[in-house]
Amino acid sequence: VQLQASGGGLVQAGGSLRLSCVASGTIFSINNMGWYRQAPGKQRELVAAATSGGTTHYAGSVKGRFTISRDNSKNTVYLQMNSLKPEDTAVYYCYARDGSIGSTWGQGTLVTVSS
Repeated sequence: VQLQASGGGLVQAGGSLRLSCVASGTIFSINNMGWYRQAPGKQRELVAAATSGGTTHYAGSVKGRFTISRDNSKNTVYLQMNSLKPEDTAVYYCYARDGSIGSTWGQGTLVTVSS
């Protein structure tokens, strides 16, 4: 499966963006999909993840502000980001992880939050 991420951009602090990650194939059976981010000079960190069973996980720094969702009918994973902060500035990468496909990554999409 290949992943195509989009939706990044420049937004002011307090604003919102929605990232999309479209898969080339069906995602309903992929166990784990989500988003990582990497800020300049920092390690890549997990932002949010969603399992095929509906369980979600969020980094503490985004809990309550970001929402991950999976739309199996569109083979798409979304990351709704609200109340954005300058520290959310990073390149965001979507991923899919499952025993049948291993791990695969989409290209990054840049999110810049201005103060």
